[in-house]
Amino acid sequence: MKEVTLIGLLTASLFSITAQAEVIEIATFKLNDGVTVEEFTPLDKAVEMQHVSQQPGFISREAAHGDNGEWLVVVHWETIEDAEASMNSFMTAEAAKEFMSHLDANTMSMKRYSK
Repeated sequence: MKEVTLIGLLTASLFSITAQAEVIEIATFKLNDGVTVEEFTPLDKAVEMQHVSQQPGFISREAAHGDNGEWLVVVHWETIEDAEASMNSFMTAEAAKEFMSHLDANTMSMKRYSK
């Protein structure tokens, strides 16, 4: 009986977490010439901790780098309105200034997908 209850609770918890992720935001960009992964990584983490993760509807964020200064950022939001509000406040956020100064804004692309 305890085993069935535990499985039911785990299933309900996983469904609850999955059900929240309604919007997936994908951003790609390249760093400015001369900016290293080691230099940019703390700026990326700072923008996540000081701004993005503090926004209403935030679920999770992950970032990864590829070859030639390419970056990928994936953010999960509860709603499209939450994603929009975060983006609208991003450019004026203190943490975003240093972040944005190290990447080539002309290479930035962002798309959103609904679940």
